[in-house]
Amino acid sequence: MTELAVVAGHIVALRLFDIAYAIDLKRAEAAWAKHAAGRTARSKLSATPPKAVAFGVPPLEIILDPVPLDLGAGTVELAITARLFEFGAVSLALRLPVANLGWSAYVRAVLALDKAAGSGAGSRMWEKQVNHLRSVLAAAMERPAPSTLVEDYLFAVVQAFDSKLDTTALMAQVDLVPLLSGEHRPLSDTARADLLRSRFSYYADDLVVLTWDRAFIYEPRGDNDVLDVLEVANAQLLEMRYYDELLDDELPRMYDLVESTRRGLNVFAARRYAGLARRLYALVAEVTELTEKVDNALQVTEDVYLARVYAAALELFRVRTVSAAVDRKLSLIRDTYTALYDEASSSRAELLEIAVVVLILVELLLALLRR
Repeated sequence: MTELAVVAGHIVALRLFDIAYAIDLKRAEAAWAKHAAGRTARSKLSATPPKAVAFGVPPLEIILDPVPLDLGAGTVELAITARLFEFGAVSLALRLPVANLGWSAYVRAVLALDKAAGSGAGSRMWEKQVNHLRSVLAAAMERPAPSTLVEDYLFAVVQAFDSKLDTTALMAQVDLVPLLSGEHRPLSDTARADLLRSRFSYYADDLVVLTWDRAFIYEPRGDNDVLDVLEVANAQLLEMRYYDELLDDELPRMYDLVESTRRGLNVFAARRYAGLARRLYALVAEVTELTEKVDNALQVTEDVYLARVYAAALELFRVRTVSAAVDRKLSLIRDTYTALYDEASSSRAELLEIAVVVLILVELLLALLRR
């Protein structure tokens, strides 16, 4: 049987970084327009009605200068764009267009871009782009901070094959497992079934297959909605991981502060307890505000298909698991805040009682002296 050929499509390597506590997108848009006029846009879903799916705050898309990347068979200049999210994340998308490639060659191109994007040269390229954004958009970033946290994802997108196919025929004619796994050796039946478990279709001739770190998308109508939804899910995972690690670092520090406060002199205990309680309350309020923005980054209501894809991505990426861990740690800090507040109140009451007793003793002593 003649090998199926990809007539039109593209491959996208995605890298996401946390660069700030928050980003003022209006100021960022103005700063980038001044730096490179006319190369910004607010993101929107192309085919889905706004009332069905909408961004909480639409991210800002920036067109960057093309970058050269060695794909093994030679250096290719690739288009690259950035999306800025108000909760401090930036995603960089490197795009390789594909046309008139046999399926085997297409799979090799996917694996080549994945390898090049993760190589030492690729890592330096990503870092260079992020640093450039940081320098240009510094005034728009609130509490910028370099982060070691990175999320990556790979999209293999086909818009047209050399023959019209429905989903069943496509699955019969091409083997998606090497593309989705990156493995050259044959996988077990169990591993193959796991890789192909999260697959979705809306029309008879489209297909989305999700895995932890890559997705295959066959979309003859050229819509990018699924890709956009998966990008947001990756951004949410990045931010939840950031706050999970932030709280991991904060909890031992909190316990040390509580212990050192309790070891102090009792006369100042109420003030120290109250000060520490205020600090913990500020941390809880800050993290809660930002995690709510992350949770509300995308609203999916009436589009059942995209809602299924989005929910599956959140589950597959373990966004809800990490979010639950953040909530548990916030709950611990809230409980500690409540306990400290109670101890501060108790210490104040003890001080008042001591003051009353001292005043009574002074009165008795003065009365004795007068006699």
